[in-house]
Amino acid sequence: TYHNIINILLSQVPKTLNKAGGYEHREALFGIPPYGGSIAQNMYYADDTLCDFNAIDSRAGYPIRAKDEDGNMMPWQSPYILMVDRGGCTFVQKVRNAQRVGAAGVIIADNSCLCSYESKGQCHSDAGHECEEREPIMADDGSGSDISIPSFLVFKQDADTFKAELMANHPVRIEMTWSLPNPDDRVEYELWTTPTDVISRDFQNQFKEAAVALGKRAYFTPQMYVYDGIRSGCKGIDGENDCYNLCTNDGRYCATDPDNDLDRGISGADVVKESLRRMCIWSHYGQDDGVGVPWWDYVEEFMYRCNTEEFFSNEKCITDAMAHAGVDKNKMDQCMDDSGGLEGDNENEMLRVQLLAKDKSGVVILPAMYVNRVSIRGSLEFETVFKAICAGYASGTIPSVCTMCSGCPDQKACISNGFCGSKKIQESVSTMNMVYAMAGLSLVFCIFSYIQNIRYVPCNCWIISSSRWYQRCWSLYGRISETMFPGSQQVAAPHFQPVGPSGIM
Repeated sequence: TYHNIINILLSQVPKTLNKAGGYEHREALFGIPPYGGSIAQNMYYADDTLCDFNAIDSRAGYPIRAKDEDGNMMPWQSPYILMVDRGGCTFVQKVRNAQRVGAAGVIIADNSCLCSYESKGQCHSDAGHECEEREPIMADDGSGSDISIPSFLVFKQDADTFKAELMANHPVRIEMTWSLPNPDDRVEYELWTTPTDVISRDFQNQFKEAAVALGKRAYFTPQMYVYDGIRSGCKGIDGENDCYNLCTNDGRYCATDPDNDLDRGISGADVVKESLRRMCIWSHYGQDDGVGVPWWDYVEEFMYRCNTEEFFSNEKCITDAMAHAGVDKNKMDQCMDDSGGLEGDNENEMLRVQLLAKDKSGVVILPAMYVNRVSIRGSLEFETVFKAICAGYASGTIPSVCTMCSGCPDQKACISNGFCGSKKIQESVSTMNMVYAMAGLSLVFCIFSYIQNIRYVPCNCWIISSSRWYQRCWSLYGRISETMFPGSQQVAAPHFQPVGPSGIM
């Protein structure tokens, strides 16, 4: 069963607004929540719909703040959560504008009551608004991919309570929390995509290292999206394929044409075939351990070698990609045939099961990522998915790689290097190792010179900085040599006086 993210809206201040279990609300279907985390900040009421960005006044709203030197009310102090009135424009536009003025989260105050509450006298809709039979949905208008902050819609009766407190100039502090179902010490995650999906390419190229690092503590399942040709009318009454080259098996299993040209290029049937091939690769190389290194390697090799109109269905190219990924082509061909093949009016068992999984998940938009059967929103990026996976473990069972890297600014580098740190830190470690080595070499050289009774006294050597190292040797008559070692930079050296043979100045 697929689930929703568990999110809670709590009021921390004032105490009179504390409510056991939190406030009922509905979460937006856009924006990126901090999976496994929370946002607890003071809330301001904009007293506006926030539909016109140019008209937004961050010095207005409630509660009333102190004035600055020019006599203007102080603006909303970041970080903050902004309460905005519903109506006038889409939810996406409101939240986008709030994000642009610095809000960390948004609460949409409903202006209409649910009829079930209004009929009991528990809520009163604003003038000009009628009650609603169904709960409103904070849907994406199709342009919400740029929104990174979370938002909730609060029902009218609770929104009025918050408004009254804020308009009385009392501070209100709320907490928005998110958590994934975390039943045990293993997280399950799955990616719904197609072999021609452009958006998920970077993720599929990059996430193998994380999958390996998580090991058996996380189980991955790649899901190939194909659609039911029979249900879509591609299989005609006479049993013929009515959808041209979009389908295999006489119209049973179909995929969209990636280049929208039915007469040339990659066909939908080509996509179905490649999808089945990847399902077989996962079945043989990934299903047991949930990591499937050869599957990741094959996808990477295919995208590098064959992901063009000319080579997408080229058997030589595909064979080459399999060879480089360590995949047995003969076994994959046998798997594709044994499942039912792609020719004639035959049912393919693997594709049939995939159609059932698609219907069960309810996935519509591609690509789609699920962690513990919860849909993960936002762009399909390494950091977003890794954080969501790490947030899905039961308390006390979080893997060490999550503890070390989930909060790291560069999670991918952290997993690769085995520690969280910048390149500069790594370079400084390497530089210090070089300095110590050179200092030791210098000491050996100086001792050797002394033993051989050379006219030079033991060298005066010093380190200017961790990346600049000099050696200067002095004779009875003054400095005769200066060496600046590779990798250092020319700097003004301190003044030294000549030394005599005895080493005394």
